[in-house]
Amino acid sequence: MTKILFTPGPVMMDPEIIKTAAVQIPYSRTADFSKLVLRAEEAMISLLNAPKGSRVVFITGSGTAAMEAAVLNFIHPGQSVAAVDGGTFGHRFVEICERHQVPVQRVQVDRDPLTDGKALGQVRGPVGALLINGHETSIGHLYDLAATAEFTQSHDALHIVDAIGMFCTDKIDMTESNIDVLIVSSNKGLALAPGMSILVMSPRALSRLVETPRTYYLDVRAMLTDGLRGQTPFTPAIGVFLQLDARLSKLSRPALAAACEHAGQMAAYFRKNIDGLPLRLYSQHLPNALTPLEVSGGAMTARGIVDRLDREYGLLVGPNGGALADKVFRVSHMGNLKISDLDMLLSALKKVLSST
Repeated sequence: MTKILFTPGPVMMDPEIIKTAAVQIPYSRTADFSKLVLRAEEAMISLLNAPKGSRVVFITGSGTAAMEAAVLNFIHPGQSVAAVDGGTFGHRFVEICERHQVPVQRVQVDRDPLTDGKALGQVRGPVGALLINGHETSIGHLYDLAATAEFTQSHDALHIVDAIGMFCTDKIDMTESNIDVLIVSSNKGLALAPGMSILVMSPRALSRLVETPRTYYLDVRAMLTDGLRGQTPFTPAIGVFLQLDARLSKLSRPALAAACEHAGQMAAYFRKNIDGLPLRLYSQHLPNALTPLEVSGGAMTARGIVDRLDREYGLLVGPNGGALADKVFRVSHMGNLKISDLDMLLSALKKVLSST
């Protein structure tokens, strides 16, 4: 059975991108590969409308590697930060700070878009940065980046945004939202294989780089130096770079807007057609990227629904963990999905839920 992924990463990939990976991996220390890396940096800066003078580095590692790199390279010893802790990934920022003994003020929220400023208004004293997951993927919740940008400007703090679940599904503009460090990874909105994460950094962020960060592998200064000639300090995820090059070659800014619109249409269609099922939206501030669903009736748990969709229909949706494991599951709209795929999922959901 060929399984269809409605998961929040990896996601369904375009067949042409899959073909790109079915080749002998080339040697990366060549002029051709350097051109590829430089093309990718230029494309990311353009697509995200990053400020003039911005730079990009490519890390072989998951999105968490880029989150940790952001903390280690832009937070100076003794400097404190604020981190929005509203789900698994927001809490991961907190844990990274605590592991590296970075004083962190937790802005603990529950599905609060942050628009009214009350939660952020509790932050005390100077902070060097605000760490936030623009889309808290664990619960399908979108934050108000205009509000967080206003906070960082008023505190002269760096605006560090994990946009892993937003890029290619929801509008994100570094200049408009005054984002200083933006984090992307390969296997969510970009719809590539896992293994690469990306930092896009504004000139303001670059001016605040830590001179000698407490890391060897994640030293952004070294990456920036090698990046000037289209190289990376260590062996990169070459196969994913090939996929990235193919993907970016078709992602003009109009094409990116169209991809976000498509994700929005998929999300709207799915949400409209779950009416009448014993499910309710877990968040009211929803991204295009995915729909979080809370089980609101019947004997079936969220985990049970996830397992049956997989086992009986070959349809994989995103489970949740911790206290939400039996209550909430997530349906992704990222990647190479069509309305017909959603119809298949909706039909299977109705059968599973009617049999409880």
